[in-house]
Amino acid sequence: MALRSKLRSLTLHHTRRFSTSILNPDSKTALTSKEKSRAAVSLLRFENNPERILDICRAASLTPDTHLDRVAYSAAISKLKKSNYYEGIRAFINDSLARPDSKSERCFSHFIVLYGQAGLVKDAVKLFDEMPEMGVERNVKSLNALLVSCILAGEYGEMKRIFSEFPGKYGLEPDLDTYNSVLKGFCESDSSNSAYSVLAEMERKGVKPNATTFSAVIAGFYKEKKLSDAENVVELMKKFGVKHGLGIYNVKIQSLCKLKKSEEAKKVLDEILDKGMKPNSVTYGHLIHGLCKEGKLDDAKSLFKDMVDRKLKPGAESYFTLSHYLCKGRDFEAALAICKECIATGWVPNITTMKSLVNGLVSIEKVDEAKEIIGTMKEKFARHADKWTEIEDGLSK
Repeated sequence: MALRSKLRSLTLHHTRRFSTSILNPDSKTALTSKEKSRAAVSLLRFENNPERILDICRAASLTPDTHLDRVAYSAAISKLKKSNYYEGIRAFINDSLARPDSKSERCFSHFIVLYGQAGLVKDAVKLFDEMPEMGVERNVKSLNALLVSCILAGEYGEMKRIFSEFPGKYGLEPDLDTYNSVLKGFCESDSSNSAYSVLAEMERKGVKPNATTFSAVIAGFYKEKKLSDAENVVELMKKFGVKHGLGIYNVKIQSLCKLKKSEEAKKVLDEILDKGMKPNSVTYGHLIHGLCKEGKLDDAKSLFKDMVDRKLKPGAESYFTLSHYLCKGRDFEAALAICKECIATGWVPNITTMKSLVNGLVSIEKVDEAKEIIGTMKEKFARHADKWTEIEDGLSK
């Protein structure tokens, strides 16, 4: 009861009077719950004032039960962390915990993850410990959320301790998600060799690994440049009856590209095609990114064209990556074509890339094209129209 009272007092202390008008000041019509969430997500993209961020979230009455609200929570926590406003993060989560509609394991698990996103793992552990006092029972899902929280915060030692101690301490039986999270943590922290003992434990306990399990391990071994171990894991998949599907190939391509071995990654794509399998936009996206990072822009453009010719829809990241690196490589005409395609799909590269494109077009005497881009940006981002007008005014000088 003391803890609940403390939460109520925290809520009353931190919640200032606010109005939903902050979400849509020009409207006199009450917003629906979904409209509030959409407005919050939109406003949070551009807001950096910590107190105003909190006011936006409170006005929207966010709950982790909807996807849009989870997006808003994550955006808010990221910005508050960037401002080092940890007191505000704690108050925000305490406000949410005090709400009657947050009294579920699913909501608490989400708040545990948010604490990890903020780098506040001790708070995440404390919340996990106190769940029963707050009327919510712990289960393996909340344990998994705590492991994810540690991974997000980069607290791999704490992840290992929790995995070792908490199942026995709280009478929780690890499931596939538990093991997959732990394997991800080990492999991210250059401890991929630990995967063998984890896989052995899974076998003893009758928990069958899946493609996600092996994807994490393969990526880990590639990250540590233990290529022979990575291939051993591919063989190990057969023992567990896990298919070597496109997802595993994509992990291999991405891992090779991270090691700046794009030529080897292209051979993996050839292997996919030789086996009669169909690569997807993720396959091409990884390769395009790898080729761009190595400065192989002609190869990247060719691969992008091949993807489109195969009737595959490029992902936003492929557009963003290619347009950024084409501008960096001063291939502004190609960058313009890619950006136009990108904008036509509803995505817009970041402002840094777009400014680089505008300046680049002017440098090759394509001022009209530069002005066209500026017009599009003013239309898409009316909030920053004045900044683009300044840029446009500078073109004529």
